Amino acid sequence: MNTRDTSTPVAAPAWEEAGWERLAARVGRCRLPVWDCTAGLVVGDDAALMVEAGSSLREGSRLRADARRLLGGDRRVTHLALTHPHFDHVLGGAAFAGVEVFGAVGVDSVLDHDREGLRADAVAQGLDPAAAAEAADLLVLPRHLVCGERTLDLGGLQVLLANVGPGHTGHDLAVLVPGGRGEPEVVFCGDLVEESGEPQAGPDAAPRHWPAALDRLLDLGGEDAVYVPGHGAVVDAAFVRRQRDELARRFGVA
Repeated sequence: MNTRDTSTPVAAPAWEEAGWERLAARVGRCRLPVWDCTAGLVVGDDAALMVEAGSSLREGSRLRADARRLLGGDRRVTHLALTHPHFDHVLGGAAFAGVEVFGAVGVDSVLDHDREGLRADAVAQGLDPAAAAEAADLLVLPRHLVCGERTLDLGGLQVLLANVGPGHTGHDLAVLVPGGRGEPEVVFCGDLVEESGEPQAGPDAAPRHWPAALDRLLDLGGEDAVYVPGHGAVVDAAFVRRQRDELARRFGVA
């Protein structure tokens, strides 16, 4: 990746004061309640990227409001990346109406054709039925679909979106933020990596391809990156490698 100095943004967000975890000067994340889903914010000079939309319109609105406070002035989220099409990551999307939404190629069709499945899964996992129905009805679909890799220029900071799946689902997108002076590269992994529990392989998983997806993540991020799981605490490359090997054994992949 083409890395520019990302260590001194125009106005460094006060991550901890807003209840977010600082990962680098321009990068923070929060762990949402109930399902412990991670959402991320990447701050450029001219634009801001939110990673994940939350599990409901209420969570999406909370994330958008947090971003407004962190960004300051009249700045707002301009881009949204959805790492995969599961309810706890996408159902807050309507709170981000008007932003540029990105996902792996094919994820738009999955979301559009399976709104009822998303709603039912959310309710089965404990989301209020009315909130689930509203979010599914108003769901915002990605307009920008990533096949391979795509670079977003946020102003003074170029972020890489990489379609690294299939694995956890058929449509897994990773977000890589380059490091600057003294700052690590940050990789948002979605649920390809989980720290707070065993990785979940549902009916839409591609388990025999999952270890290869983690190999691609490690190739992109490298040994010194900070890896941000979809659920749980941040991890290092060694953790990702161990999880890759465990998944290979679990699914009988050489």
